[in-house]
Parts: sequence; structure tokens; C-alpha cells
Amino acid sequence: MVRSRTAAVLGWGPEKIKVTPAEIGGGFGGKTTIYLEPLAVKLSQKSGRPVKMVMTREEVMRATGPAPAAKMWAKIGATKDGELTTLEADLRYSNGSFKGYAALTGAMSIASYKFPNLLLKATGTIDNTPKSAAYRAPSAPQAAFAIETLIDELAVGLGMDPIELRLKNAVAEGDPTAMGAPHPKIGFVEVLEALRDSDHYNSPVPEGAGRGMATGFWFNIGEQSSATVHLNEDGTATVMTGSPDIGGSRASMALMAAEELGLDVHHITPTVVDTESISITDITEGSRATFATGMAVVHACRDLIGQMKERAALMRQVDVDQVAWIGGAAVIEGAASEGQDPVSIAEIAGAAKMTGGPLIASASLNASGAGPSFAAHLADVAVDEETGQVTVLRYTSVQDAGTAIHPSYVEGQMQGGAVQGIGWALNEEYVYDDDGELQNAGFLDYRMPVASDLPMIETIIVEVPNPAHPYGVRGVGETGIVPPIPTVANAIADATGVRMTDLPMSPPNLLKALDER
Repeated sequence: MVRSRTAAVLGWGPEKIKVTPAEIGGGFGGKTTIYLEPLAVKLSQKSGRPVKMVMTREEVMRATGPAPAAKMWAKIGATKDGELTTLEADLRYSNGSFKGYAALTGAMSIASYKFPNLLLKATGTIDNTPKSAAYRAPSAPQAAFAIETLIDELAVGLGMDPIELRLKNAVAEGDPTAMGAPHPKIGFVEVLEALRDSDHYNSPVPEGAGRGMATGFWFNIGEQSSATVHLNEDGTATVMTGSPDIGGSRASMALMAAEELGLDVHHITPTVVDTESISITDITEGSRATFATGMAVVHACRDLIGQMKERAALMRQVDVDQVAWIGGAAVIEGAASEGQDPVSIAEIAGAAKMTGGPLIASASLNASGAGPSFAAHLADVAVDEETGQVTVLRYTSVQDAGTAIHPSYVEGQMQGGAVQGIGWALNEEYVYDDDGELQNAGFLDYRMPVASDLPMIETIIVEVPNPAHPYGVRGVGETGIVPPIPTVANAIADATGVRMTDLPMSPPNLLKALDER
């Protein structure tokens, strides 16, 4: 993406540009486009020197685009026993000063419940603010705020448990999304059941506090990925991919390669290489890296295993059909197996020069079947009705990861999404004047949550494998930011009786709502 878009801006062919990935930390949508790259290239060309350009914090906030602003109107109908009958919604998203796709992804994110009758209108608008940009499950948190608030109101009105109401109407495999496509194998019901059975849900609500829950959905994507795996002389392996690591994906690549090859994971070196060293790989977005690039790694490993079986057959002078790959070694089977010891990867690698040369395999694909992911969150909050301050006392995140390749990294993604969503719910906002100029372009006036603001985010990983991936992987990076806004809003409503419909639910805004009760 960086190479092709920079080349397009400069009017060059992509072959003239080599992009070397660097450690970039998190992404969250803010690194799925180019900003200064063409300028740096042009200045370097003019000066004949290396050029480094760095945006200030103010420039980042003014020029790189926030998540789209949104206004929602929605109406839900249900029978007296809690069966949903109707959803009518009008979703309006601001693309900022240029066209965008915010409304499309917002509509696509309404996929959690069965609505026999549905009328959904999603509109993208243009205004005099900077162009909006993708931000972790783009447009889904805003839609969830509207729908999940109404579901909670419905549960209160019907006197139903909020999880049981959702279970009664939860989508399963084959049920259509709002866009009409049927769901593949999904784990929404399992996620709701895990939250229902959790210690948090079954514990008493702290005195004076409120409890709220909500769910979220993200569809995830596949796209193009490439991987190369080669054996070193000592039998260790190197895995090369083109997906910059913004959430622990390198460790996942190493774990999948180790599982396929039968090597200790510490004998695998995962690397992210430059654009001249790997085939086309789309950007790290849409929670796709472990799913799609991981699939390419698996395919490359299986190709490499086929090559190693052929080399082992040469070394043992047997037909390749008599060689099986078991436990990280070539095992001779059948009549020829008598007296034949397994051939280890180290032996095969050590003899590679005599049996055909270096052992290397590559795979490229356009991955399909990215498994959708569902999450359910639960929060206990205390509200100071004199100041409007909200304190999160306890928070639990439940999410379907398909298969958690690296569970602690999956937990980190779930916790990070929850924290970002809580920040969005309670404090974070871009403040513009009437001319569309940002008024709070700095962290002094843009309040983000820090560790001392929150309790430890409790996590429960649900694993309903995605049948479209060799190891059942579903993307996990984005779903976690979808439920927090309505989760916190529903908890505030439980604590105070006040339904907040505007963001952020900051002390001034909440205090005003409390005073207007």
C-alpha cells in the first residue's frame, strides 16, 4: 500500500520504490494510508540526501483524520415474550471533507440479531471538517451504541434478563446479516452463554453502582498475503512475511510454522521484510494478518514439508510415497521402514547441498472466509451525581477468537479494544468550531484513559473455530472496541435512570443530563 500509493502520487512505477517496514506500534486504522511519504521521497530526490519527516502531535490530530462523526435514529419492535420483530434505522456518518465508506461499514456491522422485518438506511455526508479515517472496526461502535441501547431498554421494559433477551434473538450459522448475506459458522451464542455463566455476571452489583452489558460484531477481512519459509543449515527456520506487526502477529506466524513443521517455536525466526523480498501483501488492516498471512505461512510450510519428504526419500533411497511427516521428522513407512530411523529436519537441512540445494517455499493467496467475530462486555460503574464523574469498578470482555493462536496476545487485543472504547464512551472527542477547525489538538484537552483510570479488564476467550482457516483463526483486533460504548451507557442508565444518547458521557454532559431528569 505505501509503495503503490506513494508511486501513484509521484507518478512513478512501483518498481522504483522500496519500502522497508519499521516497528510502528499499534495501528488502529491510522496507518492504513500515506501522509508524508511522497513529500519525503520528493525532498530526498531534490536534495540527494536521506530525508526524515515527523508530524507533531498537533499535526497528527489535525491532519490524519478522526473516526467519523455519526447521528443515529433507530426503532425496534418485539413481541411481549421478547422475540424481535422489527428494526428500522437511519444511520448518518460524516466522511469529513471527502467521500468515504463510513456508512457502508456501519450498515455492515448490524449483524447480531434476527430481525424478520428490517428497514435500514445508511448515509455518508460531506462537511467542512478534515476527512475522517478508519478507527478500529470503523463505524461499528456508533451503530452498536444505538442498537444495543434499544435492546437494553427493551429488556428493561419487558422485565427480561438482558442476556436471555439477546440469546432468544441471537444469530447463528445461516441467519442473514442486515446486508442479506448468511452468516458462516459463528460463535455469538457461545459468547453470550460464556458471559451469562461468568463470575462477574453472577456476582452482586456493588452497592450504589449500576451494571450494563452489550454486544458487538465485526466482519473481518482476508485480502492478499504472501509468505516465504526457508530452512537454515542447522535445521532452524526463518519465516518471512510482508505484514507489519501491529498486534503480535509475528509470534502467531512462528507458532503456526512451528506446529506445521514440528519444530520448537524458539527455532523459528519470524521477520517482516521489505517490498523487494516478498510478493504482494496487502496492508495490516481489518484484523487480517494472523488469518490471511498466517494462512500463507501454513501453505508455505506444507510445501516445504513436501520438499523435505522428497529429500528424505533420496537420503534413504526409498520412494517418496513411503515417507510420512510425523512429529517434525520424515518417517519411512511400509516394507522399507525396517531398520530406518526417522530423518530429522536438522539432518535434512544438513544434507541439502548434496540432495538438491537450499530448501525454501513460498505461498501467495487472496484469502477468503475471514470468520466474523462477536464480543459481549459487562461493566459495573459508579456515578458521582454531584460531579457527573463515572468510575468503572469492574469490566469483563468475552470474545470469540476462533482459535487463540497466542492467548495472551488475544487477551491484550480484547483489553486494548475495551480501554479504547471506554475512553470513547466517557471522554474522547474532537471539538470543532463553526469553521471546522479543531479546538483540542493535544492531549491536555483530549482526554484518553490511562491505567490508573480503570480496573484490570477481565477476559474470557471463546473458541469456535473458523472452518475457512487451517487452524480456525478469526481476527480479534477490532471487535473489542464495538461493545464498550453501549455497555457503559447501559450501566449508567442502571445506576441513575438516565439514558445517555450523546457522546462522550463526560462529567459535564452527564451532569447536565442528571440535572434535567
